[in-house]
Amino acid sequence: MPAVFDFVHSAFSAGATDLLIAEDQSPRVRINGELLVFEHEPLNRKCLEDFWRDCNTDPASDYESDLSWIAPDGSRLRVNLYQSLGKLCAVLRPIKRYVGDFHELGLPQELLMNWLSHRSGLIVVSGPTGSGKSTTIASCLDWINHHYRRHIVTIEDPVEYIFENDLSHFSQRELGGDTKSFPHALRTALRQSPDIIFLGEIRDEDTAQVALRAAETGHLVLSTLHSPGATETLERLSNLYPDGQRESSLQLLSSHLVGVLCQRLLPSTSGTLHLVCESLQNEAAVREWVRNRQTAEIRDFLTRTETPGNVSMLRALTHAAIHGHISPATARAAAPNSQDLDRALRGYV
Repeated sequence: MPAVFDFVHSAFSAGATDLLIAEDQSPRVRINGELLVFEHEPLNRKCLEDFWRDCNTDPASDYESDLSWIAPDGSRLRVNLYQSLGKLCAVLRPIKRYVGDFHELGLPQELLMNWLSHRSGLIVVSGPTGSGKSTTIASCLDWINHHYRRHIVTIEDPVEYIFENDLSHFSQRELGGDTKSFPHALRTALRQSPDIIFLGEIRDEDTAQVALRAAETGHLVLSTLHSPGATETLERLSNLYPDGQRESSLQLLSSHLVGVLCQRLLPSTSGTLHLVCESLQNEAAVREWVRNRQTAEIRDFLTRTETPGNVSMLRALTHAAIHGHISPATARAAAPNSQDLDRALRGYV
């Protein structure tokens, strides 16, 4: 019976971004966004029990766990362990040693360099699961590391990319191993002389409030959120603030938000994945709309405006399709409104 590492080595050597293992079932791999059967012998319960224990997780008492795992060859992987109908399962994703710079990843370089030059504020990277949010954040922190002298505190679940100090100094903290909770770690981080704080994800009301307070008190805060667009990101943040404090929280958000970058990874015409980004930069008009929770006005502004800091997902998809990076069908499937996309592409494809 093959060991988990045999699966890992074979799957990721074949270009998989995810490996799905379930007890006594054929494994699956995700390659360029497509889920495929991986032609390998299934793992039995004993093999998976051994793997769970190697991940410091007891299959007899733990039902799920999210962690990073170092394989025998030294490679690092993000691992989610869970049980399904009493069967042991695992999803593994490789963590690249080399992050990649903005140009290599297809990120808006000038925009991010501008945002990251701020000494304080809140930058949110959003998108669905598997859209490359962690990689984008890692590339941002790596860029800061090579350009500024900063103390960067990261709070993650789990720690993915491990940084080596260059100009900056990193303090990387993992939920469960180094700290008990995101809000607690964020509060204590404010007493650790940080310049920049990366919070793995804004998950709840408490975390949203403390992150905003950190931005208000002179720190640059980077975080991620699961949402499909920039306006949805702002709406989700608004919903996290308690009713009695929402007005004051939105006032702070409108003052200290730097920008929102929402991204999607889509199948490209070359057989790989192509990144498309929607960006919203906090400017005078946007600031007022954020304060008054006028998301419809923000959405209309993004639709009508195209500046280096403000690009709608519709425009990003149109640009990618016109230049042949993705097919019109792929762009249409990802568009907020397929009819708007068809009109934008008319005469080009």
